[in-house]
Amino acid sequence: MAVNWYPGHMHKARKKIKEIMPQIDLVIEVMDARIPYSSENPLVTQLRESRPCIKILNKDDLADPESTKAWMDHFELETNVKAIALDKSRKGQIRQLPALCRKMLAGRKGPTRTLRVLIMGIPNVGKSTLINILAGKILAKVGDEPAVTKQQQRIGLDNNIELIDSPGMLWPRMKDEDIGYRLAVSGAIKNTALEFEDVALYAADYFISAYPDEIISRYKLNSLPESGIKLLEAIAKKRGGLRPGGEIDLHKASEVLLHEFRLGKLGRLSLETPQMILQKANETEYLDKQ
Repeated sequence: MAVNWYPGHMHKARKKIKEIMPQIDLVIEVMDARIPYSSENPLVTQLRESRPCIKILNKDDLADPESTKAWMDHFELETNVKAIALDKSRKGQIRQLPALCRKMLAGRKGPTRTLRVLIMGIPNVGKSTLINILAGKILAKVGDEPAVTKQQQRIGLDNNIELIDSPGMLWPRMKDEDIGYRLAVSGAIKNTALEFEDVALYAADYFISAYPDEIISRYKLNSLPESGIKLLEAIAKKRGGLRPGGEIDLHKASEVLLHEFRLGKLGRLSLETPQMILQKANETEYLDKQ
């Protein structure tokens, strides 16, 4: 599944960010802790160049703690990068971000000089919620659907910092179908952009392999289904997804699985690890040489 989802406002946002980047001192990139690699926009690295960067693994309360720790260690191997795991309940830690920005730029900028910090992130990673907590008031619209923020705005913060918000950006084309599916499972791509049942089937296959105990417990199953389609059928039977005559309503079962994952009702689950990404990169490199 190659996902093409690049609305006009995103193209304009990329162009505008490229124009203002010379004025920026530090970049904050917000990612989904459940899919740090898939929700990391490669355009950010390209556009920020050597500027310091704070990578926020947001929605940490929904992600597998071991996976999140591995991702933080992975990102901090990069030069001038600090990785932090957060969720919207940690308001005190979020409010310390301006001080961290100053610390990362210590020795480069005087304490009285206004620091310009650009906050970026793909749609639906919780960027607007973080901005509202930092500002102490509602400035950015929050919504469950991706692409809520469409215009750039500048926000004054503590420590003489100007935070520049940007619309959520996806990159023009995702050639890796796993990335497209993970973004869809997490809710970063609108449900109307692809086949809902296909996304749920991808998630079901992965959960059976990576989190079998959580699946058995959540849906009160006697044993683990042998495939993703069997899991969706079991969910349909458990959750009122049978049509007249006993026909399975896969759309209903798909809604249940995806919504419960997104709400954290399946437990703290992540869709990727650094080891998974490295293994796939090695396999791809091997095949390319054949």
